[in-house]
Amino acid sequence: MASLTAPQPPPTWQHTVEEVERLANEALEKNKKVSDDIVKLPEDKLDFDNLALANAEAELDITLEPLSFYQNVSTNKELRDASTKAEERSRKFANQESMREDLYKAKVTAEQNLRKTGVLETLSAEQKRLVEKMLLDGKRAGLALEKKEDKEKLKGLKDELSDACLKFTQNFNEENGRITFTHEELDGVPEDVISGYTKRTEGDKVFYEVTFKTPDIFPIFKYANSPKTRQTAHETYEARLAINVEHLNTALRLRKQIAEILQYDSWADYITEVKMVKSAAKAKEFLDDLKRNLDPLGKKELEILLALKKEDHAKRGLPADDNLYIWDYRYYDRLYVELNLNLDDSLVKEYFPVSVVVPAILGIYQNLLGVKFVEVKGDARDVWHSEVQQFAVWEKDAKGESDFVGYCYLDLFPRDGKYSHAAVWGLFPGYELSNGKRHYPLTAMVANLAKPTPERPALMRHDDVTTFFHEMGHVFHGLLSRTRYARFHGTAVARDFVEAPSQMLENWCWEPEVLKKMSSHYKTQEPLSDDLIVKIIKSRYVNVGLFYLRQLFFANFDLLVHNNSLDVDTDYTKLWNELRQEISLVKGGEYQPGQGTFGHIVGGYDAGYYGYTFSLVFAADMYATVFKKDPLDPKLGKLYRDKILLVGGSRDDMDSLKDFLGREPNPKAFINEIEQGEVATAHL
Repeated sequence: MASLTAPQPPPTWQHTVEEVERLANEALEKNKKVSDDIVKLPEDKLDFDNLALANAEAELDITLEPLSFYQNVSTNKELRDASTKAEERSRKFANQESMREDLYKAKVTAEQNLRKTGVLETLSAEQKRLVEKMLLDGKRAGLALEKKEDKEKLKGLKDELSDACLKFTQNFNEENGRITFTHEELDGVPEDVISGYTKRTEGDKVFYEVTFKTPDIFPIFKYANSPKTRQTAHETYEARLAINVEHLNTALRLRKQIAEILQYDSWADYITEVKMVKSAAKAKEFLDDLKRNLDPLGKKELEILLALKKEDHAKRGLPADDNLYIWDYRYYDRLYVELNLNLDDSLVKEYFPVSVVVPAILGIYQNLLGVKFVEVKGDARDVWHSEVQQFAVWEKDAKGESDFVGYCYLDLFPRDGKYSHAAVWGLFPGYELSNGKRHYPLTAMVANLAKPTPERPALMRHDDVTTFFHEMGHVFHGLLSRTRYARFHGTAVARDFVEAPSQMLENWCWEPEVLKKMSSHYKTQEPLSDDLIVKIIKSRYVNVGLFYLRQLFFANFDLLVHNNSLDVDTDYTKLWNELRQEISLVKGGEYQPGQGTFGHIVGGYDAGYYGYTFSLVFAADMYATVFKKDPLDPKLGKLYRDKILLVGGSRDDMDSLKDFLGREPNPKAFINEIEQGEVATAHL
């Protein structure tokens, strides 16, 4: 393995502000020239080869994606700003190119020529899919519209929409607010968490500054004994991106106008046309059916948590309260688990040091999927931050260049200016070059795990472990796909299917054998005991009704604001708060503009958040049918790799599912999972 040399060098991450601007402009100009040359061809010379703009689009992405990525990870504010501007230019260019009538006409003519000559029938399934999708792109872009003024207006609206979404995302990434508490106000929060907060002194008082990053703020929601502390933390957290309200309002208004011009009933109908669900009405029907299944369970769980709160308030001499508020939910959910299962999340965390979990998860994936991660170190290492790990990925028994898979980067710890959640970026696609060789993929995972404290190494909650396992699923979807065209590579599947593979893989984090492999107490190096493992597994379905009802709130808000049933002057802050209480069942306090924190709505999941629960149905079916009998069996891993990962979006996702399952998918496994939610009383 050490003597192997990758056939494709990794990119550099040493760009200057000036280089980001220059390279982006050069790439856009180069891509435009390809299109310009194609439209100059005589009509009878337009065929599949001329139609295949796909590789030119891939080459553009290979330059632009890394440059646009800096806005999410760089510590240099000027570089982040240049990166954002590069993406802004890229989006506007894409909008302009998507509206080129001459290019659309060339594609339509090429398709007609292919039909006339009979060549269309000789194309592979993936080639035919490319032709079909490229023509559909034109229709969805408005190029089939008859009025020139409609097309011109559409161009302007798309540019405005791109600007609004970019401003929202930039604010989301740049957010660096803090909230201050005294040690007394933080009573109940684990000391190892408090020791990680920035401390400042004013006179004889000591204050702790808490950021809104997950490792800082979530322990307050879960552990702070003071309801006032939790309420203050939550309301400030919800309002942290009030600046985004106007950008979201703008985006929603523009999407409505675009859908009208394109002659769709709503933006939701426009978006779902190319999804597995096929229409907004079917997406709403799915959410309503699921809510009917979840409501009875959620109401029982609410009664139990409210009774626990009343008992807790009486015991501690706090005022009686007949409501369970959103800032109570995580606190009493955690307390319920501790009392009902005698399971302490802080204790479980001690068994998951980052230094153990990350290599263990990589090892599990490598064995399951037959690949090998080789860390790039020394002079060959080139990363955007010193904490980032760089890997070359090879087939397990690699013997030569043809066994190279691609590159992977892991950026796991929080810092100022960095993307604040967990996500994977497919920065390079894999595809077939015109000379018959391949271009290899590159994926990067960005996360925000807790950093080491003076007392302890970096530790992960079980939730963090599950999230990491999930995101690594996206990494491998990007690495192990092998399509002819970049357009269909990896996670380029329907948005309401893209989460299913990773959601399926979360199941490994609830399997005893896997939990043993991933755990090692940071002091004793002992794995989780059998008793603790049983408790962890039981906790999976505790309050599952309330958990999924919260997901349904996000999904329903997303669908509702993207259909045409609301007035143009709708108060979205009021809608956000009222809908959350109605669907998730827990009460809120003073209305806060939480919709300004809903990054999915401008990040590609607009009218698509339903997909998280929609894809869970497929995920549960895939796991129960194939993997449940032996989750670590490499033979089953190969089946998954061949039937799901390999094909990417080169065929209809339903065909991939049926091929993997050996039958049509069904919701039985998911319903069975929900019904495992046990509701038991708990007492202090």
